Amino acid sequence: MVALRLQASLALERYTGLMDISVKPIDLNGLLARLRAAHQRQTPDYTQRIADLKRLRAAYKARIEEFAIAMSSDFGRRSRHESLLTDGMTVVNEIDYLVRHLRGWMRPKCAAADGLFFPARTEVRYQPLGVVGVIAPWNYPVNLALMPLAVAIAAGNHVMLKPSEHTPRTSQLLKDLIAEVFPQDRATTVLGGPDVAAAFAALPLDHLFFTGSTAVGRKVMAAAAQNLTPVTLELGGKSPVIIAPDYPVATAVDRIAAGKFLNAGQTCIAPDYVLLPRTMIPAFAEEMKKYISRRYANLAANPDYSSIVNDAQYSRLKSYLDQAHAAGAQIVELAAGDAGKRILPPTLVLDAREDLALMQDEIFGPILPLVAIDSVDAAIDYINARPRPLALYHFDQNKARTERVLERTIAGGVSVNETVMHIAQNHLPFGGVGPSGMGHYHGREGFLTFSKQKPVLYQARWSSMKLMRPPYRGIADFLVKFLTR
Repeated sequence: MVALRLQASLALERYTGLMDISVKPIDLNGLLARLRAAHQRQTPDYTQRIADLKRLRAAYKARIEEFAIAMSSDFGRRSRHESLLTDGMTVVNEIDYLVRHLRGWMRPKCAAADGLFFPARTEVRYQPLGVVGVIAPWNYPVNLALMPLAVAIAAGNHVMLKPSEHTPRTSQLLKDLIAEVFPQDRATTVLGGPDVAAAFAALPLDHLFFTGSTAVGRKVMAAAAQNLTPVTLELGGKSPVIIAPDYPVATAVDRIAAGKFLNAGQTCIAPDYVLLPRTMIPAFAEEMKKYISRRYANLAANPDYSSIVNDAQYSRLKSYLDQAHAAGAQIVELAAGDAGKRILPPTLVLDAREDLALMQDEIFGPILPLVAIDSVDAAIDYINARPRPLALYHFDQNKARTERVLERTIAGGVSVNETVMHIAQNHLPFGGVGPSGMGHYHGREGFLTFSKQKPVLYQARWSSMKLMRPPYRGIADFLVKFLTR
């Protein structure tokens, strides 16, 4: 029943107009059994993990332009440079970071035992979990497939990857890449639609990593719970921006627009709405017009601005604007789009009612509501009255106010006087909180996510614990009384 509900939820995201992924019936349990048996025969050691990561890096670098072309074809139009940065550079950098640090991460962490247990000693060993499942989304179809896969491999696991059916050309390239780099019993790729994704989430994996919407994340977690499969959920939500009253508007707009219109807003940590004083709204709108004119001249034909991925997503975003317009909100299109190519222009929405869909749902597109707010403290209260976001952005030159925002709000990650860039820091954990997700990855945090931190105690030839055994008289009685005094 859980798998059927998940299948129905995933089916809501289907759309027409792309070629179908044609696959034969897949024996998912058989694939899992094969990967698990291989892992149990021989746990990957440091040498194998490094060799795997280096082969993955080399093979991906050799095909990186091919992947950029495939992603553009899947979207209808996707900025080549943005693909090379967000799905190219990030993956290569992550693999390089893993290779540089893996030996140190794998080394057991040793320590003396607590004084009561002298002369015992302890250590923490980092042991692979076994077979990790990765369900990747369509918005960054390479980044969000290969980064968790690479970290899972670094931690010594075998991997089953399920890429998105909404980017079929890219998914097929991923399948080819994984088959080129890894033996079939070490990493494998499964193609298919919602039915395959539902069955995949219900497998008795050793860990399941899912990136996608909050609604589908709930279904994935419910399916995984049937097997008590641990999950990492990288979800989304409405990531707010706060602009302090005295912050330079032009600087704020430049940095907010860069994060918002990357991939045409189809980014899980894109700024979702802006909280700012009402007196700043006219200047913000004017600066945003200048930014779009300068950065995206002739928007409809500009190769640096991406299409909305499919007709269903485009229709969803248009319905937000139609509803807001009907409710009296001011819609400010900052350039001319092209509906035939699913080019939705950057759009500001002013005076939108709180009950409108674009104020309730994660927007996931190039629409930016501006919400008038009296003060930074009022903005904090506004954010805290809503589900915890995946990202929060604060623009302020006042350190005390900035500290107040950081202390009083909870979000998956924060950039101060910037947007999006915290995700590109290898040494920082990335993950949501509550409705925006659970668990972390990137760098060492990912290594820990995909490892069992096994505690080990080594007892010495002589043990002080011998003094604590019954009958509890004499020294044992004295020690018990002393330790519980």
